[in-house]
Amino acid sequence: MDPSMADLSSPHSMGTTIIGVTYNGGVVLGADSRTSTGMYIANRASDKITQLTDNVYVCRSGSAADSQIVSDYVRYFLHQHTIQLGQPATVKVAANLVRLLSYNNKNMLRTGLIVGGWDKYEGGKIYGVPLGGTIVEQPFAIGGSGSSYLYGFFDQEWKEGMTKDEAEKLVVKAVSLAIARDGASGGVVRTVTINSEGVTRNFYPGDTLPLWHEELEPQNSLLDILSSSSPEPMIS
Repeated sequence: MDPSMADLSSPHSMGTTIIGVTYNGGVVLGADSRTSTGMYIANRASDKITQLTDNVYVCRSGSAADSQIVSDYVRYFLHQHTIQLGQPATVKVAANLVRLLSYNNKNMLRTGLIVGGWDKYEGGKIYGVPLGGTIVEQPFAIGGSGSSYLYGFFDQEWKEGMTKDEAEKLVVKAVSLAIARDGASGGVVRTVTINSEGVTRNFYPGDTLPLWHEELEPQNSLLDILSSSSPEPMIS
């Protein structure tokens, strides 16, 4: 088999940057959009922020298939839970269901998840559920391959009591930083803001993101790059 073709049959993997941040009144979730199959980009505009209930969402990283099946099961169980109780599930209940499925199947699953949402009992909450099924409540959580580049950045930039706009800008800036450094992260940036007023989705195309050290300005095509270089004429 041609080695270059082996990547095409590789499992779809979301070598990813996912982020969840709490602010004064709710949470902001963010993610890039690159899904890889080995060395190939299978989908450059995938949506890695999945709805679980009206007030709870999950950011997915790792194996695309594994994270999707966990999300599907949790969404089904939460729907049954809501019918039985007659009210929406809390963020803690949703996160613990994700943890239960991840932990009980830890030998078979390769996925890390961030659960975020808002409920009337505890307000905005973020829970990280990394590989293996641990659950950790945090004021902010980062995951995926791009997270390696962001720990120091968040230690410096995150602060308690941020406004919604400050949290949104922090998430977009962080994902764009990871895209610049991490080859498995890329595409566009999607964010989801959840608070007492509901859910707001935002979309930031790749050519509107800030550029960082040594990054090139976006070009429409190879012809634009060639025409802008204007080489000197040859002299015989």
